Amino acid sequence: MGRDRRRTAAATAVAAVLALTATACGGDSDGSGSDKGANGEIAGTVTYWDTSNDAEKGAYKKIAEDFEKQHPKVDVKYVHVNFGDANQKFKNAAGGNSGAPDVMRTEVAWVADFASLGYLAPLDGTPALDKPSDYLKTAAGSTRYKGKTYALPQVTDTLGLFYNKKMLKDAGVGVPKSFAELKKSAKKIKSETGKTGLYLRGDDPYWFLPYLYGEGGDLVDAKAKKITVDDGPGAKAFTTMKDLVDSKAATTDTSDGQENGLKAFQDGDVAMIIDGPWDIAGAQQGKEFKGDKDNLGVAPVPAGSVRSGSPQGGWNLSVYAGSKNTRTAQEFAKYMSSAEVQQRTTEELSLLPTRESVYDEPSVKNNTMVEFFKPAVDKAVQRPWIAEGNALFEPIRGQMDAVLTGSRSPKDAADKVGDGFRKVLKDYK
Repeated sequence: MGRDRRRTAAATAVAAVLALTATACGGDSDGSGSDKGANGEIAGTVTYWDTSNDAEKGAYKKIAEDFEKQHPKVDVKYVHVNFGDANQKFKNAAGGNSGAPDVMRTEVAWVADFASLGYLAPLDGTPALDKPSDYLKTAAGSTRYKGKTYALPQVTDTLGLFYNKKMLKDAGVGVPKSFAELKKSAKKIKSETGKTGLYLRGDDPYWFLPYLYGEGGDLVDAKAKKITVDDGPGAKAFTTMKDLVDSKAATTDTSDGQENGLKAFQDGDVAMIIDGPWDIAGAQQGKEFKGDKDNLGVAPVPAGSVRSGSPQGGWNLSVYAGSKNTRTAQEFAKYMSSAEVQQRTTEELSLLPTRESVYDEPSVKNNTMVEFFKPAVDKAVQRPWIAEGNALFEPIRGQMDAVLTGSRSPKDAADKVGDGFRKVLKDYK
C-alpha cells in the first residue's frame, strides 16, 4: 500500500556501510547487548515508530506504555508516524545512520525492501522470534527475505466489501457477489434511496488488485521472473473500474480516497466501499453506524469475470539493524507481536491476529468481523515478496488516474504499467 522509490547505487553503498556499523553496535545474535541489566533484566530506551491509523493509535500507545509497566527500567519512546510518510522517512533515517527507530511497524511489502538495503536486523535465533510455528503461514511469508526472518507478524488483513445493511434493504437489493451485479444493484439503490452504490478508491494502487485478481491476473510471476500485469487481465481490470464510474454505479476521486471514501460511507452518501479491517472502528464512528453497529455488513470483495480475489496485507514489526538497544528492542517487538497483545487489539479494534492460537480465544472467535475476515485472509492472494514489490505500486497509480479521468484507454494503461515494471525489474521479461 505505501509509496516507494527505487534504490540508487548510493543508497546501496550506504546500506553496506550501515550493515558493518550495525554489527558493531547492535548486539550479537544471542541477544546479549549493553541494554541487559546485571540480573538479566532488560533496560534502556527503545524508540518505537507506530504507523497505525487515527482510530488505532491511541490503543497502540497504551499497549506500548504497558510494556514499561512490566519492565520498569525500560523507557519506550512512542512516535506516531503517518503511513504515507513512514517508508521514505525510515529510509532517510536508516540510510543516514541517524534518527532511525529501534522498532518499527512495517507494512508487509516494506520488509524485503528494507532488508535488501541492510536496514533490518535478522531475528532468527533471537528472543524476538517466539513460537514462530504459531504464526499464520500467509502472514509469516512476508517476514522473510533470502532465507532469513526480518520481522514479526503483528496484524494481517485483506479487503472486503463494507455495506450499509439498511440502505441495501431499502433499495430491495442483496449483497452483490460480482462487480456486474453491483452495477445493476447500484441503479436500484439510486432510484430508491438517491444514494450512490459504491465509493471506488481511485487513488491507491492496492485497490486495483481485487479488480486484477478478479480477472484471473497478477502483477508478476516472481518464480518465472515474468511481468504479467499487461497480459490481458490488467486491461480488463481497468475496464471494470472505468465502467463502474461511467455508469454512475460508483463515485471516485483520485486525490484522498482513504479519508473521502470512509467519510462518504460513514455519512451514508454511498451504500458500499471496499475496505479492510483497519477501518472497521472508523466506520462504526460514522452517523450511519454509531447508534447501530449491526448496520455495518462485511462481505467478500465482488468477483470479476473469473473469480473473487483480494490481496494479502498487514503489518509487521522490525528491529533496526543499527539499534544500540538490540536486546530490549527484540523483547519489545516480541511483546507487540505476542498472543496477549494480539487478542487485545482484536477485542478493542477488531483487527485480525497473525497467531493461530489467538483465534481460539472466545472473544476473538466470536468477533463478527473476525468471523468474516479470517476465512478471507486464509484465501487471500499472496503478493510477490520481493525487494521491489512496493515499487510496483507507483506505475499503477498514475495509470489508475489516467483511466478514471478518461485520458488513457484501459489497454494502453495496462501496457504502460508493464513498461513501468520493466524499468524496476530489469531482469524480468
